[in-house]
Amino acid sequence: MAGRPVDLGPAKRRTVLAALLADAGGWVAAETLIDRVWGEDPPAQVRSTLYAHVARIRRVLVDSAPHLRGADDDAAVAASLVRGPGGYRLDVSPDLVDVHRFRSLVGRGRGADGSDAGRVATLREAMGLWRGEPLAGLPGAWAARTRESWLHQRIDAVLAWADAELRVGGQVVVVDTLSVLVAEHPLVEPLAVALMRALYAAGRAPEALACYTALRKRLADELGTAPGAEARREHQVILSGGAATTPPPPGKPSGRVGAIPAQLPLEAVGFTGREEELAHLDKVVAADRATAVVISAVSGTAGVGKTALAVRWAHRARGRFPDGQLYVNLRGYDPDRPMTAAEALVRFLTALGVSGQDVPLEEDDRAARYRTEVAGRRMLIVLDNAATVEQVRPLLPGTGSCAVLVTSRDSLAGLVAREGAHRLDLDLLPLDAARALLRRLVGPRAEAEPDAVDALAAQCARLPLALRVAAELAVARPATPLADLVDELTDQQRRLDLLGADGDPRTAVAAVFSWSLRQLPADAARAFRLLGLHPGPDLDAYAAAALTGTGPADSRRTLDVLARAHLIQRTDTARYGMHDLLRAYATRLATAEETPEAREAALDRLFDHCLATAAAAMDRLHPAEAHLRPAAPETATPVPDLSDPDAARAWLDTERPGLTAMSAHTATRGRPTHAIRLSSTLYRHLVSGQHTDGLTIHGHARDAAREIGDPVGEARALIGLGIAYWQSARHEPARRCLQQALTLFRRAGDVTGQARALVNLGLVDERLGRFLSAVEYLEQALVLYRRMDDRSGEATALKDLASVESQLGRYDRSAGHLRQSLSLLRRTSNRYLEAHALSDLGAVEVRLGRLDSAAGHQEQALSLLREVGDRYGEAGALHGLGLVHTRRGRHAEAVECHRQALTLYRENGDRDGEARALNGLGEAARAADRPTDALTHHTDALTIAEDIGSPTQQARAHSGLAAAHHTLDSPTLAAHRYHRALTLYTRLGMPEADTIRSSLADLNLSEVPNIQA
Repeated sequence: MAGRPVDLGPAKRRTVLAALLADAGGWVAAETLIDRVWGEDPPAQVRSTLYAHVARIRRVLVDSAPHLRGADDDAAVAASLVRGPGGYRLDVSPDLVDVHRFRSLVGRGRGADGSDAGRVATLREAMGLWRGEPLAGLPGAWAARTRESWLHQRIDAVLAWADAELRVGGQVVVVDTLSVLVAEHPLVEPLAVALMRALYAAGRAPEALACYTALRKRLADELGTAPGAEARREHQVILSGGAATTPPPPGKPSGRVGAIPAQLPLEAVGFTGREEELAHLDKVVAADRATAVVISAVSGTAGVGKTALAVRWAHRARGRFPDGQLYVNLRGYDPDRPMTAAEALVRFLTALGVSGQDVPLEEDDRAARYRTEVAGRRMLIVLDNAATVEQVRPLLPGTGSCAVLVTSRDSLAGLVAREGAHRLDLDLLPLDAARALLRRLVGPRAEAEPDAVDALAAQCARLPLALRVAAELAVARPATPLADLVDELTDQQRRLDLLGADGDPRTAVAAVFSWSLRQLPADAARAFRLLGLHPGPDLDAYAAAALTGTGPADSRRTLDVLARAHLIQRTDTARYGMHDLLRAYATRLATAEETPEAREAALDRLFDHCLATAAAAMDRLHPAEAHLRPAAPETATPVPDLSDPDAARAWLDTERPGLTAMSAHTATRGRPTHAIRLSSTLYRHLVSGQHTDGLTIHGHARDAAREIGDPVGEARALIGLGIAYWQSARHEPARRCLQQALTLFRRAGDVTGQARALVNLGLVDERLGRFLSAVEYLEQALVLYRRMDDRSGEATALKDLASVESQLGRYDRSAGHLRQSLSLLRRTSNRYLEAHALSDLGAVEVRLGRLDSAAGHQEQALSLLREVGDRYGEAGALHGLGLVHTRRGRHAEAVECHRQALTLYRENGDRDGEARALNGLGEAARAADRPTDALTHHTDALTIAEDIGSPTQQARAHSGLAAAHHTLDSPTLAAHRYHRALTLYTRLGMPEADTIRSSLADLNLSEVPNIQA
């Protein structure tokens, strides 16, 4: 203290002081201190122990007072520990507390004003305050979390300093500092990117490339992910020898590569009041945003307007966050199923531009990738309707450039105590604001009856949700005086009071809801009750009709009535959702007023409707595979017209969140066969880029099948899981699922199922370059399909077998199998697989030199794939057509095809396809005499291929890099790449090995050095 060691005694006492210093100058509640020091298991006499520690700290402060001096002042300053209604406050100048001085300096250094040289000096001073580990030797969860948070703040400060230092030419000192930090924090990607940038600026390009290679390996080994877009961009700059990138100065957009999400929902119409709360949020963000992750937790009772406030402020503040705004409704108080942090992370990563294949499987890995994606980006993250701290923590970024706004009915004390969140307790609307809201919503009548307005505001407990419902009732009854409406509501509240109400504001809300429902027709009130049973986030008129057992026209009218009464709200032009408080109220009413048989019948109608409509959509899109899907159930109510393929696809895409919720509900709440049938029905749809939902839906089906002892249902779900893993480039989990499926099908004597499992095992082994094993699997499947006289299955096995044979150079056999497959597919009218077979035949004909025929088949395939809406296949056909154009010398057409394919592959989350398209772009660039562009594309392809373990695309990328280096007159680099390609092609048994040997011979080099690149 003041440069003098002071023995405070035991670790708990030192933690008390640290907990007070962390909020120096502010009140810290005794409960918060106890939580920070003793955690979740404090001793019985904890308050007495706390008082003793506080007393000892006071004595130490008194004894040390003559020695305490401000950072910029030689005069002695006072420090005192006081107690008051708010708890304890350590009155001390922030300049005396290193962490606060650090934050102040970093805030100034990151400011937009001043020169880069001034920023460098200020940030260097801030970094100089770090001496070893913060809170060293202090035990407990709070100390650990705070230590981690401060370390993140240090990293952010170092990155800001490095950017400023590079702008003034300080590359050498940046390299020295960052080399140490990268070794200490090997998985913090922004540090590695900054080091790459500094090394390259210092003229040390080989070391910068080695830094990228090491980063890529660490991320793959530890997290199962690839470097982000910024690292890849820096890598491309270094490879191409372009100008070193210079970080933008403060106040400019970050320049980070990636999507810029703008997910904020619409503001509430007629938002009124809350100026103090809005100003508080402004102040919190302005004060702390320089370093720490700013977390504001808005808590309050249900219906008090937490979401409206958060969204209002977020829209006002979004200009401060130019890199985007993320929003998610965590549905923490949903009576059926709150959103998990893992599910929210998928949404955020997708919004940030991470493809489906790159989203890790485990929650911790997803959170790590999320923190990487937002690192250094100026973003606002709104976490609405959280139930617990545990639901929030994985969604917190690790960088001080972001701000987080959380809403919850819970006080989120753990978030305040451990993460330093600023809590804003949202109280009822002030009476003036409640009056203003009613006047705004009701109109001139409210001005004429001010006493009635005051009474109505009081009856609604000044809760915005209740006020809006009551105002709508007043608008709907223009001839009724407001005083009469007040009397009606008074009578309704009196009846509820007799049932034991205890003054809870939520009782007032229930009274308003009940009063509102009494004004509705009986069918609308019943519909409201049953809508609360729906497990998904929203629904359309057909689903509502199924729940209520009515027709769609009646259902639409009822939904409109409920929407006008503010009991539901539109989420789209034809879809409706419910506030979680209203959903809970509706569910409670359904339980109280509907018999168990009526509730079960409503859910049976709903889930049968969903299954039947999904089956209708799949039959329209994939009619030739109808025999592979379970029969659709009979429905008591109509399903929408899905005769148009676009309508069928749109229904599946729109309903996917609801179908995923249905899968979870039915698997765990007594309807396992619905979960199993849904998985089989949606199989082909989920193959088309919906990997994450596929893992969820097929996973629930597998669990449900195991629960009821249905081995065939379990095996079918395992095939779905295996393909979802395969398309996500997670090959070992894919193999395990498919092997388990094969075993179950064999035990059950299901020959068709065995053949399906064998075909898919062949696909996995083909991707891994195990071609002979793949041929064995596919030939076994072919035998089984022919034994069963299953022409569709036989065609599938022939098509996939042809693909493997082509890789092995057996082009004539491959073409023959594809022609047989096409004949069978046309007889079974399987246009989906016919298109794939045409594209595969075109690819083989390129190998055989039949370019005109190859072009014709790819164009036929492309037309058919677009007709059936298969964007996966469309990407493959575009890639194949691009290869034809490259061979014909039509370079511009080739580039355009590959670019379109790349876009589709990325949208589909197909990383193997992405590598293929990038290699295609590299080959087209090289043919057009643009070797530098070729290097960039092949390097990107190699990065992806190595990450996902695709040896064929690795070999292709090495070969392309070698040819580009050869063109650039770099024979040593060319030879190194050719040898890498030759090793892979030889191991795979592919004919390209002979071509590589010829290219190496042309180089005429006696030996090839081992070059790291």
